[in-house]
Amino acid sequence: MTATDIHRSIDAVWRIESARLIATLARMVRDVGLAEELAQDALVAALERWPETGVPDQPGAWLMATAKHRAIDRLRRSKLLQRKHEELARELEAEQESADDAHLDKLDDPIGDDLLRLVFTACHPVLSTPAQVALTLRLLGGLSTDEIARAFLVPEPTIAQRIVRAKRTLADKQVPYEVPRGEELAQRLSSVLAVIYLIFNEGYAATAGDDWMRPGLCEDALRLGRILAGLVPNEPEVHGLVALMEIQASRSAARVDGDGEPVLLLEQNRSRWDQLLIHRGLAALERAEKLGSVRNPSRGPYTLQAAIAACHARALTAEETDWASIVGLYGALAQQVPSPVVELNRAVALSMLFGPAAGLAVVDGLTGDPLLKDYHLLPSVRGDLLRKLGRFGEAREEFERAAGMTRNAREQALLRQRAAECMAES
Repeated sequence: MTATDIHRSIDAVWRIESARLIATLARMVRDVGLAEELAQDALVAALERWPETGVPDQPGAWLMATAKHRAIDRLRRSKLLQRKHEELARELEAEQESADDAHLDKLDDPIGDDLLRLVFTACHPVLSTPAQVALTLRLLGGLSTDEIARAFLVPEPTIAQRIVRAKRTLADKQVPYEVPRGEELAQRLSSVLAVIYLIFNEGYAATAGDDWMRPGLCEDALRLGRILAGLVPNEPEVHGLVALMEIQASRSAARVDGDGEPVLLLEQNRSRWDQLLIHRGLAALERAEKLGSVRNPSRGPYTLQAAIAACHARALTAEETDWASIVGLYGALAQQVPSPVVELNRAVALSMLFGPAAGLAVVDGLTGDPLLKDYHLLPSVRGDLLRKLGRFGEAREEFERAAGMTRNAREQALLRQRAAECMAES
């Protein structure tokens, strides 16, 4: 194995093991920032030693043992060593001396309390949403600061500052490294799900830049969602979110053409949809609905959105889509989470079921909503409905307005192309 191959292996191992490694260390040292430093120290050690010795049979166990040795050394050297730290060092030493490979594998168990604590810590409400996203991708996604910055088109120093401040805030606020209970668990779980879905959405439909999609972010969000589903297997909305992401991700290959230009849903070649992801998504949706029927007869918002995505996934052609069910599902979603964006999506479904005039009537009622003032999809949808009604001049104006509002270059080009087509048709 060449040095390049070993470095690739190390990168793959880090992506897989880093979250579990940091989670276990954080439980031991009671500090997320210190835990990440220790994990990084172990990674550096691997980069130095593995090219000479080869990748060990159990790389996660090797990294864990190395990180724990570093933790003991650091605690011994600390001038601020107190009784608590002395006890902790003795605990670590005893654990290290008695640990064999099987024990280390147990510590690295991905379905353990340590990882769940890390999820809730990274998404703690004392942090802003941008900080939660950056810290989640860093600690749980295994991404470097540079990778996070490039994914969100934000300067690297900005992301670095967010991560540093987030870790400092957690330490200063003395946020307990624990899984919340009762009502707080439900509230915090909602925040965790929102962060994961925000990451997925940024990958699925990039808000800015030259690319229509950033598949890497979709993959990271899916991995985080699957991990969470294993950690809290009885929470229906977790499976609902996983189902939603699996089904939406199944369309990725069909969402762009050979030149990277956007292809809208009804125009996509459905033979390019990933059937394995659809199957996984439908299975997750079935599980969410079964769990939900036991705990709550009404489906949650992620489960409802997954059910909408499933309607598209089950249709062999765009014409076979069950628009009546989709309209009903959007109505149920609007009752749970009233939002003008949900109403805009319902308007599109209504237009497919009853014609563009029916959809336009709903859209026109949303034009004065302040929440949609800068939302480019409002004029985009309105332009599409006006075009179908033959009102090409008005449609062109709407497409041009939408193009001026989006920061994504691919989407902007698509909207301007549609505006030009309206001019030609008028």
